[in-house]
Amino acid sequence: MASGTCGASYYAEGRMTASGERFNPSAMTAAHKTLPLGSRVRVTNPRNGDSVTVRINDRGPYVGGRCLDLSRAAFAAIGDIGAGVMRVKYEVLAR
Repeated sequence: MASGTCGASYYAEGRMTASGERFNPSAMTAAHKTLPLGSRVRVTNPRNGDSVTVRINDRGPYVGGRCLDLSRAAFAAIGDIGAGVMRVKYEVLAR
């Protein structure tokens, strides 16, 4: 399975996602540019060891150096929302 390290941000705006569902900032979801929608990905903050499993339901981020846009809840589960962006490790669990 694919894995790597990259920057992750979060988004909290309510809108439709690429999967056709309304974005829910409380759900454990994320956006990725190329992973198939529905993929499950474990995201870990290497600074504290906290991990969360998210479902890819949207496309993005479109900012250099970032590979994931996490929902607000997923970001908060592993890091400080005030940071806005954090370095994470990710591992694709299922496509």
